[in-house]
Amino acid sequence: MQKIVFSLLAFLITSTALFSQIVEPVKWSSEVTKAEDGTLSLVMKATIEDGWYLYTQEIPENGPIPTLFTFENENNAFELIGGVVESESKSKYDKIFEMELSYFSHEATFTQKIKVLDAALSTIHGTVDYQSCDDEKCIFEMAEFTFQLPSASVPSQEEKVEAEKAIENTKDEEGDSRGLWAIFIFAFLSGFAALLTPCVFPMIPLTVSFFTKQSKNPKTGKRNAILYGLFIIVIYVLLGTVIVAIFGADSLNAFSTNVWFNLLFFLLLIIFGISFLGAFEITLPQSWANKVDKQADKGGIVGIFFMALALAIVSFSCTGPIVGTLLVEAASKGGLAPIIGMFGFSLAIALPFALFALFPGWLNSLPKSGGWLNTVKVVLGFLEIAFAFKFLSQADLVLQLHLLEREVFIAIWIAVFGALALYLLGKIKLPHDGPLEHISVGRLMLALFTLSFVMYLLPGLWGAPLNLISAFPPPQEYSESPYGVGFSKLGGGVAENHSDLPEGAHLLAPHDILAFNDYAKGLAYAKEVNKPVMIDFTGWACVNCRKMEQNVWPDPNILNVLKNDVVLISLYVDDKRELPEAEKYVSEETGKKIKTIGNKWSDLQITRYKANAQPFYVLMNLKEENLIDPVGYTPNAEEYLDWLKTGIANFSK
Repeated sequence: MQKIVFSLLAFLITSTALFSQIVEPVKWSSEVTKAEDGTLSLVMKATIEDGWYLYTQEIPENGPIPTLFTFENENNAFELIGGVVESESKSKYDKIFEMELSYFSHEATFTQKIKVLDAALSTIHGTVDYQSCDDEKCIFEMAEFTFQLPSASVPSQEEKVEAEKAIENTKDEEGDSRGLWAIFIFAFLSGFAALLTPCVFPMIPLTVSFFTKQSKNPKTGKRNAILYGLFIIVIYVLLGTVIVAIFGADSLNAFSTNVWFNLLFFLLLIIFGISFLGAFEITLPQSWANKVDKQADKGGIVGIFFMALALAIVSFSCTGPIVGTLLVEAASKGGLAPIIGMFGFSLAIALPFALFALFPGWLNSLPKSGGWLNTVKVVLGFLEIAFAFKFLSQADLVLQLHLLEREVFIAIWIAVFGALALYLLGKIKLPHDGPLEHISVGRLMLALFTLSFVMYLLPGLWGAPLNLISAFPPPQEYSESPYGVGFSKLGGGVAENHSDLPEGAHLLAPHDILAFNDYAKGLAYAKEVNKPVMIDFTGWACVNCRKMEQNVWPDPNILNVLKNDVVLISLYVDDKRELPEAEKYVSEETGKKIKTIGNKWSDLQITRYKANAQPFYVLMNLKEENLIDPVGYTPNAEEYLDWLKTGIANFSK
């Protein structure tokens, strides 16, 4: 009896696992609000489960599927005022898509303002197409809205005039704390780098000694030095505040995908880098420094503030390029990032002045100023130049000009870091360098590290993935040789022997697996060659689908199976191409309108397999019966291979 109970429980658990694969991580609600000017707002709210995220409406080209709203308005009964306004989003760098992506977590609100033109209008229908993902899977879904309009929705002429002048500007206060922390840490480290430049480092002992000696007592000197450090922070934070005030907190994050801003940033960083190499100095007008010095002579708290301002102006030739680079990076994040960045940068600069004032004995442990300060400046110059090409690459990717493909980018970095290594070894001398009788151990170690990095970059010219710097160069497919120099295909197999591909088939690069995107044609070919079918429910913008294809499928054993032992049918559930009118229908399972090719494949997955997440893999025989239970995201190659072999073995029985 006990065995029977346990068997029954096991069956129930297994059944639940098989038939509860439909996920609905995003739930939508809607409402209509009326403004005093007579206009209406169609409000769509998304509630997102923990661990899932929803992409925003604005996604760079070649990125994932953005959230897209459409409203039925066949008789022009209403007018859209502007676009759909969304609540505050977060952003992160996605290694798969090689770009900064904006998304929502937990909740999101979208608002479309309209002006009703037909008094008889009582209902508006709308839809949203969207992609949501977690760490293992993605879904591509559509939701429908029905908005019941309040009576007397048509505004008076006066209300119409007011509506045309009204500007919708509602944003939530939620920010991306992780992104801001990253900016703070980057800025803090940049501030320490600025400390080690010839313009700032010598000022530490001079300034601290001035305060401790000129003050009436040591306590006053320490207080003044601490005030000096605080005023440094205030000055740089004010700079970040001005940047946000001028450009706007929400418009700054558009910089990361705007072609012209990326080109401008590229030019700025090149200029900054060349100035650090010693070609010229970027300085503020000398008259500014003179006027500030006069104010500093007045003494007191006001005098201390102007001394801090004088430091910022005089050291601008060293700190300016670093501050500029930092503001460029912070601006691409948007929001309060420039302010947070300037706080981190100034905190790193101000801390030494305060600490050495509190503990004057530490001054004796400081290394003496010398040529090493200029070396730091030159190293920063090389890094500025290397980093600049990231922005040029982003502009090239957006425009798809193919001028800065992966191999060219890597070659430039090899040249830049190779030149840096030669400089550190004393083989290259720049304008501000003094005589070099020998190199220090620290400089030699840095040179060896740089040379090692150059050696690491070299295989990238022949197709190596270079995972350590994956965030910088263009993606693998954006190159002169996507398969790698000297290799046209990955692995061997049946696909390589197809000079004439079957109808509806193509070779899936870079693995060259024979694949179909049409279910009927793929099944027909499988019957012709008497092989099992592997259905790959996937999406063009499915992150984890790409992870499987890039990290699991290249395994030699798995690749051999996919190329020789099965017929692959890849069904893209986010394919937005319209179906012919005769093929459009309403799903019996979900009741939704099936209008696109992607809708058709998604409905097939839901109807037949009771699942809607991607990736989703099915192995079936020629009678369309499952050979083994379907699986989803399976990053373990051995586990995935075992699943494939078990299913294929069942086909042979």
